[in-house]
Amino acid sequence: MLYTSDENQGLVKVLQFLKAHRLEYLSGEDLSEVLKISRVAIWKHIKKIQSLGYKIESKQNLGYRLIDTTNLLLPWEITDELKTRQIGKKIYYYDIIDSTQNFATNIAKDKENFGAAIIAESQILGKGRQGRQWISPKGGIWLSIILEPSFDIYKITLIPFVVAVALANSIEKILGIETKLKWPNDLTLNGKKVAGIIIDASIESTKIESVVVGVGINFQVNTKQIENKIKKNSNFYGVATLIKKQNVKPASLVKEFLFELETILELLNANKAHEITEQWMKKSSTIGQNITVTDLGSKISGKAVGLDKDGSLIVRRGSKSIRITSGDIAYHK
Repeated sequence: MLYTSDENQGLVKVLQFLKAHRLEYLSGEDLSEVLKISRVAIWKHIKKIQSLGYKIESKQNLGYRLIDTTNLLLPWEITDELKTRQIGKKIYYYDIIDSTQNFATNIAKDKENFGAAIIAESQILGKGRQGRQWISPKGGIWLSIILEPSFDIYKITLIPFVVAVALANSIEKILGIETKLKWPNDLTLNGKKVAGIIIDASIESTKIESVVVGVGINFQVNTKQIENKIKKNSNFYGVATLIKKQNVKPASLVKEFLFELETILELLNANKAHEITEQWMKKSSTIGQNITVTDLGSKISGKAVGLDKDGSLIVRRGSKSIRITSGDIAYHK
């Protein structure tokens, strides 16, 4: 099932009118007259809206009344009152997909898709870092965003830090939950992974053709279901979920994240990368820790003391400082 922000205009008109008059019943005749849609079409739209998880009360001789909105991340739920200028203005929504990252990468060369977000309720072949699979059941937020490649190529290594800070900020603002940032691109809650980030870039010569940001958020997932599938992985350190009871619509978090992402990207474009790395370090669980970094079979141990200007991790080992550009981190005393 695919929905985009450019389609289903009749359905969206009916839904918006119901949202605007939530305290009153609206008859099919009234809806038909105001929206210039036939009563048969109104009835079909109402049935479709209900099938998408919206709660609509229907009373004879009174009409229809919207009781509650859906928990699905449908395009019009994201674009409604979205505060961004470009990011998220175009949405592709799937109930199930192989990978939002694959889909986004395939359409990223079309400039009309710059800023587009691809969202799925679940993924069959979700992508994690270094070719790993990302387990993506229903209840999570799985999305990829196509960024306009307007920044210099040397800044691309900072994109994961931009995304991590934006996501941490939005989670705190919408849910009141403080997450920690684990180098290079994880968000943690109580020491367990709650979200991850992947970046796919197409670069030709010294020019960035496209950048696709993939984000997986364990919004309201069964953590044991995920843990059972990945606990044997060498980099496993636990799975967390942001909420256990549905009291916040996931669309509100996505909208805030898209706004934060666009805002912090502006710092990058304004040559204020140091502000991004400073924000990241304030939220980080990595800085100040004794760590072991494993990368391609080699291991380096020491104390994480900061970030270089390109986002590399600076590890102190005795009197020597080492720059780490990739790897999996384990904390230890």
